[in-house]
Amino acid sequence: MISEDLAGHAPLLSDVRVIDLTRVLAGPYCTQILGDLGADIIKIEDPRGGDEVRDIPPFYPGEQSHYFLALNRNKRSVAVNLKSVEGRQFILDLVRGSDVVVENFRPGVLDRLGLGLHDLREVKPDIILCSISGYGADGPLANFPAFDLVVQARSGIMSINGESDSPPSRLGLPVADLGAGLWATIAILAALQKRGSTQKRGSTGEGQHLDISMLDGAIALQSYLSQMALLTGDSPPRLGSDHHNVVPYGRFKVRDGYLVIAVLVGQFWARFCDAVGRPDLTDDPRFATNAVRCENREALREILDEVLCSKTRHEWQEIFTRADVPHAPVLDITEALTQDQVTARNLIRTVQHPTAGAVQMVGSPVRVNGASPSGMRPAPRLGEHSRTVAMELLGMTGPEIDVLIERGVISEAGLVE
Repeated sequence: MISEDLAGHAPLLSDVRVIDLTRVLAGPYCTQILGDLGADIIKIEDPRGGDEVRDIPPFYPGEQSHYFLALNRNKRSVAVNLKSVEGRQFILDLVRGSDVVVENFRPGVLDRLGLGLHDLREVKPDIILCSISGYGADGPLANFPAFDLVVQARSGIMSINGESDSPPSRLGLPVADLGAGLWATIAILAALQKRGSTQKRGSTGEGQHLDISMLDGAIALQSYLSQMALLTGDSPPRLGSDHHNVVPYGRFKVRDGYLVIAVLVGQFWARFCDAVGRPDLTDDPRFATNAVRCENREALREILDEVLCSKTRHEWQEIFTRADVPHAPVLDITEALTQDQVTARNLIRTVQHPTAGAVQMVGSPVRVNGASPSGMRPAPRLGEHSRTVAMELLGMTGPEIDVLIERGVISEAGLVE
């Protein structure tokens, strides 16, 4: 739990405890957001290796995976054998003092472990259980395996990604996984609010079972594109970096690289035409409105390609900045992380890891009362907090913990790596 204040105030979720049974990406991304906001995240891992992404290279010193570090800050790791009777009871004892359980097993696995919704509610009637899976708890695909690439293909996302003359392409960002993590976070926060509201009215509070499907979430993220398909019966085509319904809005070649230009609303069209030295385009009947520009996008593209190639990226940035035209250089990730705006917002933070040393990380994008979360902790070593959590949350003594370790019920850092 983050104890430091946000601009002098306690973290927003400082009174929330989450049992995190997730691994890989969607679930850990969700619980990391909750941890950034101050929740106490107890990450439960298999003693035989923990979260699978601990093994994904490249590695920092101490064999710490970049992937694991990126998705598991502000958490405490407890290594528990969930298949043992005592391990199951250990988890249920933790649930008794917690608010939320998040899991991303295939549907039915949690029940087989004796940790299903009924089992959880027996020890904590108002528990909030959030289940994240590829396709949700029901439907013909419910028990099928799914990763981000699979869901990108099935959701339609790949069909609109890529140049018009290229095959469908995976979006470089794992949007199905990240989207599911965000939807899960939203649902958990809503469920916590609902439970808090009922408690204020004198009730004991309401628990919820939240069913988050990666496929559902990815389709929902397509927003107006899905609505276009429902309205017209036709699937939107691939247009590269261009917009289906707004022109000009896309990537353009300049003398020494690429810029994006986004003329989303009418007021920017005249500004843009003046900035590129073609005020006559505003009166050209082919381009007078966005609707006709969409019809004549290729003709406009030819004109703009010729004009924009006349200057460098830096020259156009100065011109468009003065004209207040929405634009940006196309940066690679290293350039994006080191740009002045990111530095000014203090988004890149440095944390000290016990084996990896100083590690730079992207911090939380959430600011509260003008400040970003402080006190960021690095991702934990496997089982790093098994002993302290058992003592702090379950009231166990050192000898009692030693017995569980000897029986292989739990493990701690140094014994499992």
